[in-house]
Amino acid sequence: MKNPTELRQDFLRNVQLRHLRCLVAVAQERHLARAAGRLALSQPAVSKTLSELESIVGTRLVERSKAGRRGVQGLTPAGEQLLTHALRVLEALDASAQAVAPASGERVERLRIGALPSVAPALLPAALARLRDGWPSVQITVKSAANAVLLDELRAGELDLVVGRMSDPRLMGGLSFELLHTEPLVFAMRAGHPLALAALKAATVQAVLAYPLVVYGEGTIPRHNTESFLSARGLVLPTNALQTLDVAVARALVAVSDAVWITPLGAARGELSDGRLVRLRIDTAGTEEPVGLLQRSDAEPSALRGAMAALLREAAKQQGALPPPKRKTRSRP
Repeated sequence: MKNPTELRQDFLRNVQLRHLRCLVAVAQERHLARAAGRLALSQPAVSKTLSELESIVGTRLVERSKAGRRGVQGLTPAGEQLLTHALRVLEALDASAQAVAPASGERVERLRIGALPSVAPALLPAALARLRDGWPSVQITVKSAANAVLLDELRAGELDLVVGRMSDPRLMGGLSFELLHTEPLVFAMRAGHPLALAALKAATVQAVLAYPLVVYGEGTIPRHNTESFLSARGLVLPTNALQTLDVAVARALVAVSDAVWITPLGAARGELSDGRLVRLRIDTAGTEEPVGLLQRSDAEPSALRGAMAALLREAAKQQGALPPPKRKTRSRP
């Protein structure tokens, strides 16, 4: 059996970038066939590369799923440790490539942002526009996805920061959360909706359920809050409610139909402010969810990331709460 010094020498001498990329792909995809597709390799090639890496380190790195040979249940403790270092190596290599790529010799900075679909419209546009003023050459990418997906990619080093929500404490390992603001659910609809007068007076949840609903997908926090809100009133979400994470689809649908959109305030703030949508006077106290800035706890300090964080804080402060819909007053004879 090799001693630690021999194992270290073997690792430094034999490990290659393809081994590290393979480990990262398998860890993130949790499936050998999907990892193979991502790496443009065959599944046997992925299995062989993993076996080579396990031979080099002298221990098992991957736990295979009992459901099938292609599935991956997770990484062993040794695999998790190696994954952390592999991500740093690949991230540093990518940053080096970005730094030397331009012919002019200027360093190109990159910022990869993740944002929830329900949060992005309210906070990102103003912050991104102002960031461009101070960082005109920065390369910015924005990914919109479910909270769990964004946190996984943040932890894996594929995103630099996320504007999202606090997750299960078990899933927050290695991440920091800074509260930006809280936002409640609202019931939004087009201005000419049959319930539009109720938006100016009062409405019942039962009345809303008589119309088509647009809600967020299963497993999301807005969906959980929607179902909890209804359950507390002895109601259940209709099975025919349309589910989508795409706020553009939700907005378009309520604009051309009698559907009612149950959404966090931030996703509909612009349309509610300019009158394209109206909201019902339904008390949704208790549905408020914290929206915050998430970053990796071990991330190296970055002036660019710090500037974006400061702009997001300012954008959150400027949001404030929309005033409630005005009550319609009757003219006296």
